[in-house]
Amino acid sequence: MEHLSRFVKKYIVNGLVVSFFVAGLLWRCGHAAIPQGGPRDTLPPVVVNMTPYFGTTNFDERRIYIEFDEYVQLKNQQAEFFTSPRMAKKPTVLIRGRGIQIDIQDTLKENTTYALNFGSAIADNNEGNPLNGFRYVFSTGDELDSMIMSGYTVDAYRKDSVSKAFIFFYASEKDSIALDSTVFNHEPDVIARSENNGIFVAENLKPIDYRVYAILDNNGNQTYDPGVDDIAFLDSVYNPVTMPGFNVWYDTTRSYVTADPQLYFRLFRDEAFKRQYLSSQSRPLQHKVVLTFGAPYPQIDTLRFDGINPGAVITEYLKPTRDSIALWFDLPSDLIPDTLKGRLSYLRHDSINRLEPYGQDLRLGWKAFESREEERERLAREKEREKAIAEGREPEKEPNPFRVSVEAANPLNPENNISLTFDYPLVNLDTARISLIRTEEENRYRVRYTLEQDTMNIRRYTLRAPWADGQDYELTIPEGTFVNIAGESNDTLRSTFAVMDRDKYATLVINLKGKTPDSQYVLELLDQSGGRIIREVPNATTGRYVFRYLEAGAVRLRIVEDMNRNGVWDRGDLVNRIQPERVEMFLLGNGDEEIPTKTGWEDEYTVDCEVIFAPVTMRSVMEQLRRQEEARMRRWFEELEKKRAEEERKGGGQSTQSNTFNPTGGFNIR
Repeated sequence: MEHLSRFVKKYIVNGLVVSFFVAGLLWRCGHAAIPQGGPRDTLPPVVVNMTPYFGTTNFDERRIYIEFDEYVQLKNQQAEFFTSPRMAKKPTVLIRGRGIQIDIQDTLKENTTYALNFGSAIADNNEGNPLNGFRYVFSTGDELDSMIMSGYTVDAYRKDSVSKAFIFFYASEKDSIALDSTVFNHEPDVIARSENNGIFVAENLKPIDYRVYAILDNNGNQTYDPGVDDIAFLDSVYNPVTMPGFNVWYDTTRSYVTADPQLYFRLFRDEAFKRQYLSSQSRPLQHKVVLTFGAPYPQIDTLRFDGINPGAVITEYLKPTRDSIALWFDLPSDLIPDTLKGRLSYLRHDSINRLEPYGQDLRLGWKAFESREEERERLAREKEREKAIAEGREPEKEPNPFRVSVEAANPLNPENNISLTFDYPLVNLDTARISLIRTEEENRYRVRYTLEQDTMNIRRYTLRAPWADGQDYELTIPEGTFVNIAGESNDTLRSTFAVMDRDKYATLVINLKGKTPDSQYVLELLDQSGGRIIREVPNATTGRYVFRYLEAGAVRLRIVEDMNRNGVWDRGDLVNRIQPERVEMFLLGNGDEEIPTKTGWEDEYTVDCEVIFAPVTMRSVMEQLRRQEEARMRRWFEELEKKRAEEERKGGGQSTQSNTFNPTGGFNIR
């Protein structure tokens, strides 16, 4: 047994089927059950017999029985169990005695190698220890297909490993490669699945060219659904015979076969086809109409409203894809009819999904509606007003309907400035009336500023100024400075705040070296966990970029290779065979993604995109996996130390550590 285990770890793939070896290992090394009262069982079930035997050729049975050395259970069978190739009628799997019974329901293809993949569905009955990666293989022909390929699946944007992704292999003659419809029109010839670390070993392949796809089946139907599932494809065809050799071994920590990757998949969420049509029309406010379309970027020829001058209509796109449009009417309330009638002409998909001109009448009504809460508040104000008049007091003013949201932290990050977002578009703003004062003890200094309208949001403005570190400011916006399309204006707004002191924060300087002087990138500064973008620089070219006012701790830097120079990461397109834009993480010299940030420090790093975006090789992927393993191991030890310290604190200084903390979790790459 020990000799076989050492052999597995050293085994070099050379066209043999790994599952034969592993299954044989499990079968030949059966052992007696652990006696009751002994140590906790941590071993998975062991196969002691298979009927028909593993690797049977000219298979014509309808029932398979696999016996184990102990009673077993089936866990999460629906998600874990799959066949390769897929069967129209899935086999039924039942517990029978100390084994499982598989009944074939489908008509099997001739001269085909089949694999029944159980994932981690089989586990012992007492402790639930799973038998990971178990497969049963047979052939309806004279021989078994025995070629192997390996690969690695990763999220194209987050750069993290993708577990449990299906790998679909298609004989290359299945479809034209110009417009890729393979996954829609054909069943895969061979199916594999990646393990928790993103690595897969695809077995039982023929010595032929394959087109290969990776699919993360988010809805569990084992088929590809655009807009729901993630997908990746390769730009060429691959034959296991011509692929370079690779190492394969049994990972004793995770208890499944893993390998050096030959293929590399970057999964992305493709856009589902959407029919273009006017999906909804609404009038939430007297001065506002919202039109929502079924697909992005509607092609509108004409849009008019009866009795409304087109020059009085202000257009606001509510999404970057322009499929949701707000139309604001710059008119007094008494000139806007309760029922708006209009006409929209645009390109709409017909019954066979061709865009054709289409005209549609619009009819949008609006009526002031008062909720019960608003009614109670109004009645309370009226009662208070009557009481004040009766007592000879000045009644309170009616609440001002004008609304503005001010985004300004205290202390203020000067790189963020101050943002003002209004409920309605503005038609008048007198910026000369705004007062910004810097205060220093008894001294007061007037500060120059600018108020700029956002190019993407017409109701959003940014107040910018040459902010001084650690200084106090007063902002005063007098009554009537802003007037919106409804004729409403603001009350006086006053605010006092301080600006962050740079010495109390960290500074990060990035010297970016592009592949060429014209190459563009998107720099995304992430928090320590890598889950949140805290700063972003679109359209970055070769140059120096400074990130100030960072909290002490650590950050990460993600770089997007912006091939189409639009300032954002673009996902791929399966049908048109466009790969997603490449994304890489900046690494320190020790291979760590976390860039330390220290209070009062300014750290400078050079980011060479020629190196970062070098061609992907098997060696570079294995190095990435090694770094991820080390990082997860470090996090596991940190968690373990934290847990131990907490137990010692609760136990009055005495460690109460149990053996239930499982270090395996630290290795799982998700």
